[in-house]
This record gives sequence, structure tokens and C-alpha cells, in this order.
Amino acid sequence: MGAGSTQTTGTGTADLLAAAGVGFGDEVIVPSYGTTEIADAVRALGAIPVFADIDATSYCLAPASVAEAMTERTAAIVPIDLFGHPADVTALQALAGARPLPVIPHIEQRPSESAGALQRRRSNAAYLDGRLTGVLTPRTAPGAEHRYHSYVVRVPGNGRPDRDAFARALRARGVRCSVPVTTPVHRMPAYARDMTDALREVRLPETERAAEQCLALPVDAGMTRRELHHVASACNALGGLLPYGVAA
Repeated sequence: MGAGSTQTTGTGTADLLAAAGVGFGDEVIVPSYGTTEIADAVRALGAIPVFADIDATSYCLAPASVAEAMTERTAAIVPIDLFGHPADVTALQALAGARPLPVIPHIEQRPSESAGALQRRRSNAAYLDGRLTGVLTPRTAPGAEHRYHSYVVRVPGNGRPDRDAFARALRARGVRCSVPVTTPVHRMPAYARDMTDALREVRLPETERAAEQCLALPVDAGMTRRELHHVASACNALGGLLPYGVAA
């Protein structure tokens, strides 16, 4: 297997894993916060998806958790650029050291977009950043460039019950919103059932917390300032802000 990083999308993940020599019985470290697409691609090769936790800021694989999940059977790492925030590929590559361990980032497939649309989304995100007080707004890791495919906030309070009630209240006020990840992959029956005893004991606190608290708000490039103001006003009317660092 050759070391390094190659970006891939969709079904190309399985092809690149196979090209890197990943096969039956190998372990591939993947995130649980997201869809089953990557874990499915790993299993299609007869390999074993090993779930690592996410970073609380980027929602991408946390290098420290990946390091803890690595074993002699680890054959590759597949991070995902989630919601438009890039994974820390450099830090993940550094984990391999002298070992030839490929890092194969999976990029969400999306229609091509103009630079103007991207800038407008970022501008809309900045507008909400400066006005939202009822939720915890997204943060971008130092040096990273967020594309805001989704504007994902955290609803402070009592986890999933409060987040779901918050979402219902927003929808009643005409605000489009969605829960980006309802069930982490490692909690899905098809994966939990097939895990070995060791993998079944996996603890992913940031993944679980994100699944319970996160909500995606609209920042479409075509939104008007009036529409964005309505989103902010509706959110702010529903609750107060918990400062970062306070346990939810």
C-alpha cells in the first residue's frame, strides 16, 4: 500500500481502497457521524469499518480518536469533509509515521457551483453568526475554509428532546431546518449487530452529542437578508445561549 492522500467521491472510495491493497479482514478507520456510504464501501471489500470519534468543531474525524483506534490491522483511514468543513488530512497523515498507511478523503458529491454562490453562502453564514443567540453557531478550525454546504448549529439544552422540539417550533414559524444525522452509523442495527465484541464497546461521545444537538439551518446562496433575518429572529425567540465550553 502506498502512503499519501487521494480525494474521492461516491463509489470511487471502494475502488481507491482496493487499489491501496485493502482487502478481507483489514481494518479501515471511518467516521460514524454521517451516512453509511463509506462503511458500506469498506464492507464491500470484506474489510472491517472501525469507527472513530469526530472533532467537536469541524464534525470531521478527530486525529486523537483515530490514533486510539489504530491497530496493526489498520489498512487505511477515510475521513469525510462534512457540511463543507475540510477534514484535517495533514494531521491524519502524520499518524502513520513511517508506516505506509493511506489516507483517502471522501468528498461529498455536489453539483458544481460558482465562486459567487460560494461567497454568498459564506456571507449568509457570517450574517447568521453575528445575529444568532439562541443556538451555538458553527466554528471553523484555524486555517480551514468552510464551504457551508450545510449551516449546522447546536441546540443547547437537554440533547435530542430539546433539539427536536426546537426544530418543530422553527418549522411552525416557517423556517426550513433539518437534523443532519439522526443515528450514527455505529448505532444502526446492521452495523451494531455485526461488530466484534471489541468494536461493540466503542465510545464516541462527540459523535453521540452531535447527533443529539445538531440542526441544519438554511444559508442558500439565493436567500435574501429578510429571509435570513427571519431565521435569526425565530431562533433567538426560542431560547438563550450557552457559552462554548459549558457541558450540555
